[in-house]
Amino acid sequence: MQRVFLFVATNLAVLLVLGIVMTLLTPWLEANDIPVNHAATLLFALIFGMGGAFISLFMSKRMALMSTRARVISQPANQTERWLVETVSRQAREAGIGMPDVAIYDAPEPNAFATGASRNKALVAVSTGLLRSMRPNEVEAVLGHEVAHVANGDMITLSLLQGVLNTFVLLLSRVLGQIVDRVVFRSDRAYGPGYFISVIVLQIVLGVLASMIVMAFSRWREFRADAGGARLAGRNNMIAALERLRQSNQPSQLPESVEAFGIRGRVGHGIRRLLMSHPPLEERIRALAEGAR
Repeated sequence: MQRVFLFVATNLAVLLVLGIVMTLLTPWLEANDIPVNHAATLLFALIFGMGGAFISLFMSKRMALMSTRARVISQPANQTERWLVETVSRQAREAGIGMPDVAIYDAPEPNAFATGASRNKALVAVSTGLLRSMRPNEVEAVLGHEVAHVANGDMITLSLLQGVLNTFVLLLSRVLGQIVDRVVFRSDRAYGPGYFISVIVLQIVLGVLASMIVMAFSRWREFRADAGGARLAGRNNMIAALERLRQSNQPSQLPESVEAFGIRGRVGHGIRRLLMSHPPLEERIRALAEGAR
């Protein structure tokens, strides 16, 4: 639950900082006789909302390497590394994407992730725990799952979705804030104390709702990546890999910025499930099994 809180809090903090800048900037512009209309507000929302999402996307590969201390295999040092590079290379050709960088990071938990700003300049990384605990056919399926994420353009789509929702949160909170300030607080300029208070409250509420939408998409793309992994490495191998992950009792140790791109994540029940990036492994296994019938 702490990780879920940190994820939501991070997104809300970004929205609040951007929102406060916009909130302070708009009255200042009007006070200096610089005309501000809804088109200008939309432009500000687009710049701040989409800008943050795209900056995160373009920095994702470097940040993932730094936060996990992953080592890119530039020259395979042993048979395992050579096999990893060859397997990802073959799967990338079959998926029609450029060869991703292949990396290994030190962690006891079995996990893997893919990230990057482009389908042709991505990163696929696996943990040492995954290599120790899985058979080669299961590792191949995990690699197929991550390559499928890249081929599906999931990192780009997720960033676009986050950017669009950020834009709507920033814009809608300001429009509604003006209405509240005029109607409830009877302000002539619609930029009184009621406006500032309303904008902050609305950003928090709308930000939580936006996070739920992003996480719903994140859960859906996991099912799609599982199906892609099954095509690249075999359905039975993909099911076996997910079963192996299900049997592991070690919690995910990926940093918050990377966890949504891992093959496994934390799950919850009730309202907490709406803020989880991954569906339960049992549901993913069942979806693959039912798809084979």
